[in-house]
Amino acid sequence: MVITFSQGKIIISMHEIQVKFNDRGLSLYALAEDIKVLRDALMLVADAGAVRWSLKLDSVEQIDEVVAELGIDS
Repeated sequence: MVITFSQGKIIISMHEIQVKFNDRGLSLYALAEDIKVLRDALMLVADAGAVRWSLKLDSVEQIDEVVAELGIDS
């Protein structure tokens, strides 16, 4: 599944998530099991020990799509 947001695209597969940013040549990766969402803040958070990143999405609908696709709790 691909979700387009203001900063680029989120590509979700069964086991991982990839974020590709527009015009920056930058990509973020994380395993699905390392993803959490902060629904009220519209944040997608990856925490894999020493590697951490967070990303603010545009809408609660985008959060809902990520949650549904990955099957995670929000």
